[in-house]
Amino acid sequence: MDQLTYVIISILCFVPAIVFHEMAHGFAAWRLGDPTAKRQGRLSVNPLNHIDPFGTVILPGIMMLAGGPVFGYAKPVPYNPSYFKNPKTGDVIVGLAGPLANLLMAVLAAVVSWLLYPTAQSLVLGNEVFLYFYALFLPMFALINLYLMFFNLIPIPPLDGSSIIALFVPRKYMRQYYQVQRYAFPILMVVLVLLPYLFHVNPVGAYLDVTAGTVANLLFPYRIA
Repeated sequence: MDQLTYVIISILCFVPAIVFHEMAHGFAAWRLGDPTAKRQGRLSVNPLNHIDPFGTVILPGIMMLAGGPVFGYAKPVPYNPSYFKNPKTGDVIVGLAGPLANLLMAVLAAVVSWLLYPTAQSLVLGNEVFLYFYALFLPMFALINLYLMFFNLIPIPPLDGSSIIALFVPRKYMRQYYQVQRYAFPILMVVLVLLPYLFHVNPVGAYLDVTAGTVANLLFPYRIA
């Protein structure tokens, strides 16, 4: 397999993973009474409505060139917790909707793999397109979705897992909490990019290997990570 094929398949896996992740956030907020995401066109499957230049293009490219897990992020879906009957609970539901969407997509890829498993060996030998689909696209699609899920579950703002912290923040300090979220992103970038580059230490990569890699191998009929 040449590098171009690998890049194309990576993009075909990564783009829908982040699009449906962000759509799930917006859909959850809309179902809870907040029309913000819908008004701004963020319930669309059009990738152009969700792409963030750094998170969707540059960061995954860096991860790919470094040989690490391919993950990144799209433009955060805007929502207004004041529309929710219970802002704290709504914040958690909206926050976890994205990782849940990634889990469902990983499970879907595994289900397809299991359904094709009885005839996969003969089909792989006779069809190169099927080989790429079964042996590369399906496991990569599952892995990327699981990487996104577990990465976003890290309880560090602005990642989705930080929404759980909001349950324990007193209401009177919520405004300050949301302000702190804005400044946590540079710290996260240091952990993601500078630590592996400068000190050859990649705690996030190790965490994703243990979590996403283990779940992927449990889901699929063959070892993929």
